Amino acid sequence: MLTSSPEKDSQVVLQKLDNYQSENVQKALIQLLKPLGGMAQFVKPNQQVLLKPNLLSGNAPERAVTTHPEVVRAVIKLVQETGGIVSVGDSPGIGSPESVARKSGILEVIEATGARFAPFTKSVKIKSKTGTFHELEVAQDILDADVIINLPKLKTHQMMGLTCAVKNMFGAVVGLRKPRLHLQAGTDKGFFALMLLELCEQLAPTLNIVDAVIGMEGEGPGSGDPIPIGALLAGSHAQAVDTVATALVGMKPQQVWTQQKALDSGRPFTHLDEILLCGDPLEKLRINNFRPAKMTDINFGLKGFLKNRLKHSLTARPVVDTTQCKLCNSCVKHCPPEAMRIKGGKLRIDYDRCIRCFCCQELCPHGALHTKQGLLLKLHEFYTGNKKRYR
Repeated sequence: MLTSSPEKDSQVVLQKLDNYQSENVQKALIQLLKPLGGMAQFVKPNQQVLLKPNLLSGNAPERAVTTHPEVVRAVIKLVQETGGIVSVGDSPGIGSPESVARKSGILEVIEATGARFAPFTKSVKIKSKTGTFHELEVAQDILDADVIINLPKLKTHQMMGLTCAVKNMFGAVVGLRKPRLHLQAGTDKGFFALMLLELCEQLAPTLNIVDAVIGMEGEGPGSGDPIPIGALLAGSHAQAVDTVATALVGMKPQQVWTQQKALDSGRPFTHLDEILLCGDPLEKLRINNFRPAKMTDINFGLKGFLKNRLKHSLTARPVVDTTQCKLCNSCVKHCPPEAMRIKGGKLRIDYDRCIRCFCCQELCPHGALHTKQGLLLKLHEFYTGNKKRYR
């Protein structure tokens, strides 16, 4: 892989783009990469290049659940023009990789461009360089690549607050190994966020290109509402890109667990003044009234026994909308602590076992799981929201 430098890492480029017409996406992508030296700065002839889009689940592109296929198409074309050999892959949260890629429109693009589809079926254990988790299992295709191009969709995330470049690399973990990591982290969202940071740093994508043309607000990453943002973002450092993406939608670092943990641990590029912004001005692209995911936790620094006693008031929990639930069993299969079951013709949740990872809400294909907040959490969100409004 090409080596990076602090100066190169500090650059994040924004490019206005308000639709997914193929020709417009291609032109915008070329313009986006110009300040970074173009695609040839990242890809050399005959290198194996893996594109890692967001393929959470099998949804049509207009749902804004997955990276738009026209963004994937444009990146494939630029990589091929430099002489790179392209593969496209991810490990979906629900559904087979091929089915999800087909339903999202990405498999059609792969076939049309002559790229290779990488379904992320084989896993390899890697030792963690920093030790939050002693070892991780990631897709062999990721490790075989000379260049990784990370292609996240900018969306809210019920557990982490926001999913962008850092969180998107969690897709390198194959299949049911994801729930195992959720289970290891338990209710400690900060611990899980630190794992995401370390995983992204270890895999070190060469280039990050964010699809923020149409993003997602509300109950993301799978059941939220599409929202026009009208931008592409690019940079070689995932954390720098996420810092700009957070500012683009007007969220605070405290609302995004990976951002907060990056700040707490002194990681670089967590402040806008550390980043060299290029392209279209951030202030002109920044959107107003972006609706975050509901707050799901308050960190008061309470002792463990108090947190346990006040669990339902200090944290949110998933609840079932019985009018939408189809009893498909997807949430039951993917619940890390096995806190869900179907009994008596109803989906039931054991809240004493529930670790509040919101995998069920993330992966429900029918949007039947929502977030309910405890009284203290509601009051905290109301207070902080009004404090911000009247400041």
